[in-house]
Amino acid sequence: MKHRSTRDVVNDLRDGGRLIEVTDEVDPHLEMAEIQRRVYANGGPGLFFSNVRGCRFPMASNLFASLDQATYLFRDTIESVRRLIEVKLDPSALPKRPFRYAGVPLTALTMLPRFVRSGPVTASSCGLAELPQLKCWPDDGGAFVTLPQVLSSDPLAPGNLMRVNLGMYRVQLSGNEYDPDSQVGLHYQIHRGIGVHHRAAIDRSEPLRVAITVGGSPAMSLAAVMPLPEGLTELTFAGALAGRRTRMVRSAGDSHAPVYADADFAIVGRIDPTAMMPEGPFGDHLGYYSLKHEFPFMQVDRVWHRKDAIWPFTVVGRPPQEDTTFGQLIHELTDPIIPTVIPGVKAVHAVDAAGVHPLLLAIGSERYMPHLKPAEPQELLTQANAILGNGQLSLAKYLWITDDPSGQLKIHDIGAFIQHVLRRVDWRRDLHFHTRTTIDTLDYSGTGFNQGSKVVIAATGPARLELATEIPADLSLPDGFGNPRLVMPGVLAVAGPKHVGDSSRDDMARLSNDLNHSDLPPGLSIMTVCDDSVFAAANLKNWLWLTFTRSNPAIDLSGVDEVMIDKHWGCRGPLLIDARVKPHHAPPLIEDAATLKKVDARATRHDALAKYL
Repeated sequence: MKHRSTRDVVNDLRDGGRLIEVTDEVDPHLEMAEIQRRVYANGGPGLFFSNVRGCRFPMASNLFASLDQATYLFRDTIESVRRLIEVKLDPSALPKRPFRYAGVPLTALTMLPRFVRSGPVTASSCGLAELPQLKCWPDDGGAFVTLPQVLSSDPLAPGNLMRVNLGMYRVQLSGNEYDPDSQVGLHYQIHRGIGVHHRAAIDRSEPLRVAITVGGSPAMSLAAVMPLPEGLTELTFAGALAGRRTRMVRSAGDSHAPVYADADFAIVGRIDPTAMMPEGPFGDHLGYYSLKHEFPFMQVDRVWHRKDAIWPFTVVGRPPQEDTTFGQLIHELTDPIIPTVIPGVKAVHAVDAAGVHPLLLAIGSERYMPHLKPAEPQELLTQANAILGNGQLSLAKYLWITDDPSGQLKIHDIGAFIQHVLRRVDWRRDLHFHTRTTIDTLDYSGTGFNQGSKVVIAATGPARLELATEIPADLSLPDGFGNPRLVMPGVLAVAGPKHVGDSSRDDMARLSNDLNHSDLPPGLSIMTVCDDSVFAAANLKNWLWLTFTRSNPAIDLSGVDEVMIDKHWGCRGPLLIDARVKPHHAPPLIEDAATLKKVDARATRHDALAKYL
């Protein structure tokens, strides 16, 4: 089914037995988000809330409940998009298999957005404060739009749809210093396309025209997070996945940005590119709050909505959440393209459990000297630099890269991938740091806003060692350290003293010094120092999240028997990662106790919803 509206999506999921309808009153203040989190975590279907406290609009969530459900929604178009990608990868395939690719020209045509004078979204209007006021976490700064489609018009070409940027940037509807009837906050991070438009507006000393739409075809939501090359509008991908050209409402005299005609809602206005207001806090996808900072805001001119509008939403937090499905679908569609974008790179995987940007895995190749077996990474380092210079991939803090001559390594099997690297890595040689550089805006492990470091871990060749599968019986740890736990072969988690400031560097130096005089097995490769080693070692996801969201490579990596050669740092013994909570870190997300009890009570009702609570 080719959906035009959120109601189409809801009806489609209902017909397919993939929807629960909640008819009793539900509060958008914390309760609705807690229900969504539990239903997603327990593998539940889509949710339709027809009775929203304090709001006349119904709401829907968990529309992308799983990869299976997402592909169900796009069942009429996803295969044609795959075939379009195949032809892009190998244009000669078109004449070789004309029947398979007969529909490709039509798919290509649907990629072209077009202007219309009006659309369903302009049928009705309402006040900004009448929109659903969804608050997901107790310390959020107000209500937020969690599935926004932010459309900005290029100031250099305001009437050119091929220059429109579509992104899913955070939108704060209320709270802080915003006028609840006329202003919304816009939070967009580094390496986002709207920033190019913002820069042009500053240079021209004019407002930036922006339209925030919600709902419509689910293809628009996916397109908003699709990592497309800069300069290629996301509206083209949305059209291909929706199965029809994206219709955009043109304003008279270009007084506002183009508006997605089939959306359920549209908030239309402009940004003064030099004005800022406090935005946040907001519980984000790393599993912590992103704190209050100065960000642009939009002066709202009008709010439109469909006559039968439904407000779709999601909840973000420590992965996995519903946005995990977006990542899975993006990987499925884009994985075949990677080798054409970065020569020599066969696969790239942003690890969802680690918050996406903190940890990136890659499989490259060593082709520079095919007549020799490289003793150490060569082309892998070139490929690592290319990855870290490519759009949002550049936000990675940790990039693990290796080659795979056998073709057997599976990049999505994260534990096996990490152990493959650890069997080959030489910590004296294979750590390559990028210091005083940019990191994800939402990551508070660095030295400042957008500021931190990166490390490339590159390993190649045959396995050098067997990884330890037991904790050494005679392992001796200094005062304040203890409770060692095996996470996986070669990796230990150790509880350390509370991080209290600069003296904590001395803690790691004490640990390194003590271990330097211990008889450690060669197969012990990494030791993560944390606040709770039992939690860290309970499962791989816990270790990934804790280790890579709570450490800044240039500051928090140390090692046993450290060595510095020609300004290249390394260590002869295990690598030590300080993943304790630091005073400058953002607080982790914790649910509201009263809301938990309220939703627990719903679980005793024995209705369709209760089984997923």
